[in-house]
Amino acid sequence: MKKVLTVCGLGQGTSLILKMNVEQALADNGYQADVENTDLSAASSMNADYIFTSNEIAESLKKHTAKVIIINSFFDMEEIIEAVQQNVD
Repeated sequence: MKKVLTVCGLGQGTSLILKMNVEQALADNGYQADVENTDLSAASSMNADYIFTSNEIAESLKKHTAKVIIINSFFDMEEIIEAVQQNVD
């Protein structure tokens, strides 16, 4: 099963919203994944296949082995669905 992280600065508010939306987008497209929300410092040392986050935080995750997927609006389901369809295999 794929491991997905949703990451924000503190790992609570916006990453939780993004987690719920990414889970929905993955399910709607037939993907099964373990999705976890977290903060930047924890994400840096966690194993994952994909990381969904903002552009600012993505800069700090350049060296991570996961594929980092930038989401501009954590509330925009169309953007999240498109990101899943284009990046998750």
